[in-house]
Amino acid sequence: MRIALVSPYSWTYPGGVTRHIQALAEHYLAAGHEVRVLAPYDPVDLRARVLHRGASPQSLAAPDYLISLGRTVGFRANGSVSNLTVAPQGAAALRRELRTGGFDVAHIHEPIAPLAGWVAAEMSGLPLVGTFHSYSENRLSNGIGNVFGARLMLNRLHVRIAVSEAAAWTGRRFFGGHYRVIPNGVHVDPQGPPAKQPDDRLRLVFVGQAVERKGLPMLLRAFEALREHIPTELTVIGPEAEELAPLMLDDRGVRVLGKVDDERKRLELASADLLCAPSLRGESFGMVLTEAFAAGTPVVASDISGYRDVVRDGVDGVLVAPGDPQALAEALRDLWEEPERRAALSRAAAEDVQRFAWPRVAEQVMQAYEDAIAVPAPEGGRHRAAVAVGLRSADLKPHLPARRLPSLETRPRRGPRPAVRVARRAAVAAVSVGAIVLAVKALDDIGLGNIASALLASSPSFVLLGLAIMCAAMALRAVSWHAILRAALPTVRVRMADAMQGTFIGVLMSSTLPARLGEPSRALVVARRTGRPREHLPIVLGTIVSQTLLNIVALVVLGSVMFSSVGLFDGHQDALVIAAVAPVVLLALVLLAPLLLRERGLGVRFRRLQSLVAQARRGMTRVRAGLVVFRRPRLGVIAAAAQFGAWALQMLSCYVLLVALGLSHSAGLGAAAAVLFAVNITAVLPATPANLGVFQAACAAVLHTGWHVGFGTGVAYGVILQAVEISTAILMGAPALLKEGMSWREVRLRALHAAPVKLPARPRRTPAGALENG
Repeated sequence: MRIALVSPYSWTYPGGVTRHIQALAEHYLAAGHEVRVLAPYDPVDLRARVLHRGASPQSLAAPDYLISLGRTVGFRANGSVSNLTVAPQGAAALRRELRTGGFDVAHIHEPIAPLAGWVAAEMSGLPLVGTFHSYSENRLSNGIGNVFGARLMLNRLHVRIAVSEAAAWTGRRFFGGHYRVIPNGVHVDPQGPPAKQPDDRLRLVFVGQAVERKGLPMLLRAFEALREHIPTELTVIGPEAEELAPLMLDDRGVRVLGKVDDERKRLELASADLLCAPSLRGESFGMVLTEAFAAGTPVVASDISGYRDVVRDGVDGVLVAPGDPQALAEALRDLWEEPERRAALSRAAAEDVQRFAWPRVAEQVMQAYEDAIAVPAPEGGRHRAAVAVGLRSADLKPHLPARRLPSLETRPRRGPRPAVRVARRAAVAAVSVGAIVLAVKALDDIGLGNIASALLASSPSFVLLGLAIMCAAMALRAVSWHAILRAALPTVRVRMADAMQGTFIGVLMSSTLPARLGEPSRALVVARRTGRPREHLPIVLGTIVSQTLLNIVALVVLGSVMFSSVGLFDGHQDALVIAAVAPVVLLALVLLAPLLLRERGLGVRFRRLQSLVAQARRGMTRVRAGLVVFRRPRLGVIAAAAQFGAWALQMLSCYVLLVALGLSHSAGLGAAAAVLFAVNITAVLPATPANLGVFQAACAAVLHTGWHVGFGTGVAYGVILQAVEISTAILMGAPALLKEGMSWREVRLRALHAAPVKLPARPRRTPAGALENG
């Protein structure tokens, strides 16, 4: 049989799909079939690195059966990078080869991916088989595909294959049609896997990319906790050392191999005790799981839909909750303490892998080819026309439309009920629509011309002066934090440069990341420089809370200045007294909380409540430890003076920008304090990215209400003030980030997984069976 295997992915940026195609081609060639692989091919050069965000292709010789479709471009999709051909030359080459190659069947891999699958599906004169490799619940991306005619295109396929039930779910959910599940294949040694060599460590291996979806940051957190209790080693295959370094607090026990060839990967899998596959989502199969089985190595993997099709929990592997490093660490420790269980999992893995062996998989795929060739031509002109345009499926089976299907992912039981979630989403949508309507109406009433005029009339020299003062305020914040750090870590040499570096990076990340991830970002930067990052990170996080308490005091003072300036509290002096006492009450609660939240026996029925109380108590204890700076008068004075001085400089910057717009005659320091108060209060729960729009509305509302400044001028002031704040973050944060040797993406990944994992000590059994204290 003459077979065309069509791939949309670059041959020299190999992934699971490319490896599957290569193995399938070589198996059929060995069986005497004629096979051609039609796929893009990127040479190793500067242009390839530019088109793929700095990633270099592998130096792979093109096999004789490969017909190149030109270069590719790297696109981020489904939590990773897809290297796809988009050039017209590639489409032309593919069309030409399919028309002139004399093929009996064309096998399109990932037919929904542009551009190769769409072009190949037009070849309705050939029997077409399509294999769906991906699992996705994304309604937006799949919906966009349908807008461009994906369902009509896929109806031209005579047979649809999915590599797993998860991939079939995606097809049925978004595109409809009939699917047969044929898994990815794996090479299995007829002699069986090599025997495991005994070792006094638990040998773990990870294979994959250093992307969030693959769960590597979570695995590193679990490993950091695990190595404190048992002898263990983690081998990481795929990422280079420079990619991994920013994700680790320290690298004890971690071997980084980078990209390796298949033979080295097989050796590492065979020598490991366990493969760790902690992916968070988006996995349709996981070929590395079956590769581990072929090496006789069981796996500990996330309990996600794609992996459940491969791993039989408790038989050839263990499934743990995705995104839970604590559960992962505990599962790994349990397996270390039960060597007989590990051995049983290993034997089952070596036996069960036969269901994925290439001879069996290739036979099933060949049957799909024969079925596609055997599909008769539609009878009647109407049916032929319907198949030709994609209104009817070429397999001539009963029409099966796309339909809503229950999710395959396991969902935690706790959390809001479906009705509550729907109501919450409806409320958010209503608020968003209302905000947009009000914003459009407000801009229409104010007039864009008024805003533009005010911006053009501003003084550039005063704007630059305001920027310089704002930068000085950020430096003072670093001075304050340095004093707090010195008090909290008296035995550690924390340099002023470290506090500066962390503060500037934190400011940059806070302006670009949600959920105030700038705070753990700066804590991580400083903790890494202390020499014992895992031990010191919780303390450094506690110092940030101390600084936050100073900020609350400053906000109360600003609020008092603001309300007294506009006369809002005339006749209501009691409110000012409450505002003045509030910080004292807050501080007292922080100091007394650990005593109030004493752990008490609440019984089994209240175990969850008891756990929450214990967590709250530990958190408050950490916060109280961070307040130790106020027990040291000299450092406490420096911290408070620098922090309040930073707020004073920010207020001065706000005033200078009022001068820049010519508003100083009507709005003075009181107005600057009011603006600073308003924008910080509205930023607590940002409603838009960077609080854009809300920031300007707060400025305009405060200036108009208290000082009768026109809304157009107020919005213009808000635009300038936010531009100054963002410029400050970039001017100070970007050089610090470069000096730290980390990218924005690396800091973001590490900040998302900042909290260290702690395993409780317990008596455990060593592999020899003796009890020890763990």
